[in-house]
Amino acid sequence: MFPLHREREQPIFSARAHVFQIDPATKRNWIPASKHAVTVSFFYDANRNVYRIISVGGTKAIINSTISPNMSFTKTSQKFGQWADSRANTVYGLGFATEQQLHQFSERFNEVKEAARLAREKSQEKMEMNNPGLSIAAPQDMSDELQSPPVMCTNGPEDKLFRSQSADITLNSEKERIKKMLSEGSICEMNLEAELFTLQDSNAKLVAALHEANANVEQWKKQLAAYQDETERLREQVADLEAHGGHGPSDMLKDELTQSLEELEALLKAKDEEIRILQAKKSDFHEMEQEREEAIHRIQELEMRNVELERRVQSAEQSLANSLEERDRIESEVQRVIEILDVKIFDLNDLRQSLVKLIDK
Repeated sequence: MFPLHREREQPIFSARAHVFQIDPATKRNWIPASKHAVTVSFFYDANRNVYRIISVGGTKAIINSTISPNMSFTKTSQKFGQWADSRANTVYGLGFATEQQLHQFSERFNEVKEAARLAREKSQEKMEMNNPGLSIAAPQDMSDELQSPPVMCTNGPEDKLFRSQSADITLNSEKERIKKMLSEGSICEMNLEAELFTLQDSNAKLVAALHEANANVEQWKKQLAAYQDETERLREQVADLEAHGGHGPSDMLKDELTQSLEELEALLKAKDEEIRILQAKKSDFHEMEQEREEAIHRIQELEMRNVELERRVQSAEQSLANSLEERDRIESEVQRVIEILDVKIFDLNDLRQSLVKLIDK
């Protein structure tokens, strides 16, 4: 199967990214589809004239998405983007290492989507040219047959019916608006969860590096104290040699001691620089921890907002159900009035015919 696809499809563009899929149960949380970054590629099938996004992890296809003109790739953060595939009934998410890689992937996605649109238009034009006899006739105007029933001058029930229909339309629009707000809140929550996942990954790496650095700092402090003691001892030896002059060791030993002292001072400076770098990393870790806490706080606020929106949706649905029940009751009342009027009209018609017969006699 794979050799056949390699012969038929040609890769256009490839990038490495972490792959996620939306949780089918909640439609909110991201599920990692790969343990590490994998290759995500655009392929073009010349025989079928279609474009696909494919990513393989080991022997399993993680992504197999056919690009259609109505798809759109959305950047939800500096290094994360997503698109929805209605055929696969899922949403794919990609986390890139740099913002530039995300920008390149987004541009190539738009180019391929435009190419897919042009390919579909050409295919439709070719089909129309090959089948010129096919035409769709416009339906005839049936407005004369679809006549509206007569409106009776019973202002009370009719006004109630119109008010009920107006309230029904208002509640439907309010319900759609609240559902849209709830959907937008869910999308924001998914984006924040993706950012939180990235922050947690970076946080774990920084914690491991910090623990390792703390262990190395203690060891380096001990070595630094030993080097300082050795330096002081060598300084004292050099001072003694300079004080005694020719009575001490030879000039060669003095040169060796001086060279050892310089090497120890250079090593001491290097260790000081390493300690300074580790302290800077420690401050960066605190900043990442603060950002993670802020992201958690924002997610909690969005969850509270979603709960409030759900409560409003339930209230609107209850109001809608009450309005529908009221409308049904009013319709039954109007129908009863119509039946009474029909009986009255029939009685009046009989009375008119009786009067006509009486006059003729």
